Amino acid sequence: MGIFGRLKQSLSKTREAVSGRVEAAIYGRATVDEELYEKLEEILIQSDVGVGTSMELVEGVRAVLKEKRWDDPTKLKPILREKLAEMVAGEDQVALNLPGKPSVIMVVGVNGTGKTTTIGKLAHVLSQDGKRVLLAAADTFRAAAIDQLEVWGRRAGVEVIKQSEGSDPAAVVYDSLQAAKSRDYDVVIVDTAGRLHTKVNLMEELKKVYRVLGREIPGAPHEVLLVLDATTGQNAISQAKMFGEATGVTGIVLTKLDGTAKGGIVVAIKRELRIPVKLVGTGEGIGDLAYFDAKEFIDAIFGEQ
Repeated sequence: MGIFGRLKQSLSKTREAVSGRVEAAIYGRATVDEELYEKLEEILIQSDVGVGTSMELVEGVRAVLKEKRWDDPTKLKPILREKLAEMVAGEDQVALNLPGKPSVIMVVGVNGTGKTTTIGKLAHVLSQDGKRVLLAAADTFRAAAIDQLEVWGRRAGVEVIKQSEGSDPAAVVYDSLQAAKSRDYDVVIVDTAGRLHTKVNLMEELKKVYRVLGREIPGAPHEVLLVLDATTGQNAISQAKMFGEATGVTGIVLTKLDGTAKGGIVVAIKRELRIPVKLVGTGEGIGDLAYFDAKEFIDAIFGEQ
């Protein structure tokens, strides 16, 4: 199954929640009325497009129908598709910024979002692109985080630099960068803590790691990827704001799209945060991570290729 096929499959719940419910709402109607507009807004809000964005989309649909003097309910769905496409446009295959050797990707996110799993999948994607990848196990506070990263490192066939649990994350990062420079690695992916069991503030700890990266390699980190769980919906927006203030997030990795009807969160992230969604998780396997493509996303939601 190709990337579009996997994306289409993983968005099946969202497709039913948006496209399917719009079809049901217009079925049997002879005209477009206020009740239909309200139903459309409700459908969008429940798929986590966001209240403000949903209202904006409905007003956009209303304006087109009014301008063209159409009163045919079947015209509503293609106009909605067009308006959604406009909102997420400009993100077709947003490439990762990997300017030189070694390029550094810092991965952040709260525990439970699939952060470590995503790092393993990303290492696999980059390895498939012919890059030599090194993983830095800088989430030293969570029990078994290092072991979990090593498991994914073995699956992806890449080396992991680690220290013992409870070590200083900045020290792990320092060791990893020295190893990457001396062994000619292309990319270093840094796993970071999503929660601390100490009184140390998580955001301060992440800022410290960020500073070490920049000190050892000018311009690093070249990417700060925030892993968000699509099933958390609007809560993901508040997480993005929190991490963005601390680490200057450059891109979003959206996981667990296959487990939610709330894939509209992609639209909300784009509209509210102005941070590009760069990668999406489409399943549990090591190959189930794809570069985000806005056109494919819209096609998948509406069941078209």
